[in-house]
Amino acid sequence: MRDETNTVTLDGSEGEGGGQMLRSSLSLSLVTGTALRMVHVRAGRSKPGLLRQHLTALRAAAELSGAKVEGAELGSREVLFAPGPVRAGEYTFRVGTAGSATLVMQTAPSYDFIERAFVPVINRMGPRVACSIERAGFYPAGGGRFTLKVTPSRELARVEIMERGAVLSRRAVARVAGLSGSIAERELAAADEVLGWGRDCLRVETLPREQGPGNVVVVDVACEHAAEVFTLCGEKGRSAEAVGEAVAKEALAWMEAEVPVGEHLADQLLLPMALAGGGRFVTSEPTLHTTTNARVIERFLPVSIGWEQRDERAWVVTVGPRG
Repeated sequence: MRDETNTVTLDGSEGEGGGQMLRSSLSLSLVTGTALRMVHVRAGRSKPGLLRQHLTALRAAAELSGAKVEGAELGSREVLFAPGPVRAGEYTFRVGTAGSATLVMQTAPSYDFIERAFVPVINRMGPRVACSIERAGFYPAGGGRFTLKVTPSRELARVEIMERGAVLSRRAVARVAGLSGSIAERELAAADEVLGWGRDCLRVETLPREQGPGNVVVVDVACEHAAEVFTLCGEKGRSAEAVGEAVAKEALAWMEAEVPVGEHLADQLLLPMALAGGGRFVTSEPTLHTTTNARVIERFLPVSIGWEQRDERAWVVTVGPRG
């Protein structure tokens, strides 16, 4: 396809071993114009190789740049991707199953996270990103649909997120589609037992029946300098009380750690900060997802990403020029 000497080769069995490595490396390939060869794709998963959402992400990246691709098929464990110039325009991508649509757009865990935690930071860096959700989609039926509009900027501004600042808002939302509203009420009651925020911060949202059946609880906290979102879907065999309690405990752990950037947002910020040439933030102990993402970024860009423990609960992550 092209000269292998101008290609970054990655082993998908290293580090986190999932689809994140593919998605991050595709983004970096597009931005830098460097070809990518990945072997052992998603080797660390029970079903290795490309699933629907990974295949859609690969094809989306190819369409954006007129790339030449090998291995673009379900179950493929090796991919070769040679991008052309990225082309502005309107694009529509369909996963085709209940696979995550947001994992085609980004490596973020949920739409709420993208809208309320990730996009505000990106907008501080220069580009203007607007997103809107048209309908929810729950496994196994799927059907979720959202729109993302990106107005690029010539360069990315450096951002530092070293403290949270004052709390501006907090809420816990339980959404149900095609299910009893009592499920949402029980989830919120259990969440409030943990959080103690009171009824004013709790809300039930009943979605159209055709968007279900499904249920999700979202807890988010917006502060002056950062926001964090915690999401957990209901599932058969797990009580509403267990769902509400679990997601609330995750949110409470972040609040008690007193770090501005949660573990999922830490993953997301590394790449834009690297493209900006630098940045810093305070987070909890970096996960394997985060460290794997850092090593991938360093293969494509002349940056160094490091973390230093500040105290028993907080780490400072620094992105800067290599050397």
